[in-house]
Amino acid sequence: MAAILEEIISYKRIEIEAMGTQEIIKSRRPASFKKRLENADTMSVIGEVKRASPSKGDINIDIDPKAQAEKYVKGGVDVISVLTDRNYFKGSLRDLEAVKCAVDVPVLNKDFIIDERQIDRAYLYGADIILLIVAALDDETLKRLYDHAASYGMECIVEVHTKAEMERALKLEPEIIGINNRDLKTFEVDIANTEQLLEEFGDADTIFIAESGIRIEEDARRMKDAGARALLVGETLMRAEHPEQVIESLKVAL
Repeated sequence: MAAILEEIISYKRIEIEAMGTQEIIKSRRPASFKKRLENADTMSVIGEVKRASPSKGDINIDIDPKAQAEKYVKGGVDVISVLTDRNYFKGSLRDLEAVKCAVDVPVLNKDFIIDERQIDRAYLYGADIILLIVAALDDETLKRLYDHAASYGMECIVEVHTKAEMERALKLEPEIIGINNRDLKTFEVDIANTEQLLEEFGDADTIFIAESGIRIEEDARRMKDAGARALLVGETLMRAEHPEQVIESLKVAL
């Protein structure tokens, strides 16, 4: 498991080599997560549609993305994240498309994005937001992909896990930074990671999201007290019998 990120990125390069190029017509205006965050008086929640993962194996492999997304909306999610990596997470862009057609909240394309063509396809299939993982990109590529997404009107969540990655991310002056409590090299999770990073960087002029490891209301309160404005929650919701109730419990007052 120690080199899983490198393995995923290597496989992603093979996928991209097989991609063709196509002209994308800018036919829609992506919905804004930032505006929802700015107007929120409770913790915002990103509910994730995730069939499987390298660390947990199959989570809910036969899930209907549309039905799951509708439950999330009923619970009050602010964004729905859809994992579209096929080889390691058993997702697809069709899952993204199905969710986008079913809900009226912004939709995040969660994938390991390293090339502009992935952003082109994300826009084509309905994404409003993309994820850029600092650990997977050099500074030049990170900036180039960030600007490419912006050319479509899409927002970016720039994801970090360490102090060094946070320092790199802040050079972009991004509107939104996600702090992943899961170490992508080992897949171990500790929500104290958000607390530690925001103790040092919480005064930055950006919005912070706590990602991974959030399960109960107490976790949400810890993340709020640390300075996070939103939570990304995947496995907990995918395994819950009533995910809408879990979402409601996590939307603590700011």
